[in-house]
Amino acid sequence: MAKSRRKRTSKKKLQEKKVPKAYGYIRVSTDEQAAEGISLDVQEEKIRAYATLKDFELVELVRDEGRSGKDLDRPGLQRLLQLVEGNEAEALIVYKLDRLTRRTSDLLHLVEEVFEKGNTRFLSITEQIDTDTAMGKFFLTIMGAMAQMERELISERTSAALSHKKDKGEVLGQIPYGFERDEEGKLLKNREEQNVIRRMKRLRKNGKSYQKIANALNEKGVKPRQRQAKWYASSVRAVLVRK
Repeated sequence: MAKSRRKRTSKKKLQEKKVPKAYGYIRVSTDEQAAEGISLDVQEEKIRAYATLKDFELVELVRDEGRSGKDLDRPGLQRLLQLVEGNEAEALIVYKLDRLTRRTSDLLHLVEEVFEKGNTRFLSITEQIDTDTAMGKFFLTIMGAMAQMERELISERTSAALSHKKDKGEVLGQIPYGFERDEEGKLLKNREEQNVIRRMKRLRKNGKSYQKIANALNEKGVKPRQRQAKWYASSVRAVLVRK
């Protein structure tokens, strides 16, 4: 009788074994879809097959169609990141790393600052990355070291020129958020935008994530300078990292 009860208990435990809930993310731009054969349908097929193979419950496939991977300001991705921050996604699966982002710095930010804090396992099929394994984490660490070396080399090459521009009150490229040019082309602080930056810093110091800071600014009706209608986690991060 006792043996029979143990068998029933063991069977019940197997039945109650938790299946991880995963979200898939697929992205393609029009040019890529035509030239590289990585259409949304192809990515979806690969992710569904992978989820089945690895025993994940694929809750949803989040799409960004015709969107570049050069930044994180994509509707589908931003929605997915909100799910991660809300601890609703136990795993995130992509077909290839560059579907998530083409920038190593953004990739490392997502993995270290968003996925880990949201207890979300990140998997990329093509590169065979799984952040739940030591090898997967090691590979991303190597990528981070290479990205840092590249940034330092670029900094060494351009520091003299940038220093000269700064001494003259000039700036290369786009005017940073929080500043404006005077009639002579010199860089001056923009009082209103500087107040927004101070608010960002205060919220960040209080432990708020980039996404929560973006939400707070949007709720207050604070508009970014760029063409997008609202703040995103990536645009808040860009301002604070630059500062």
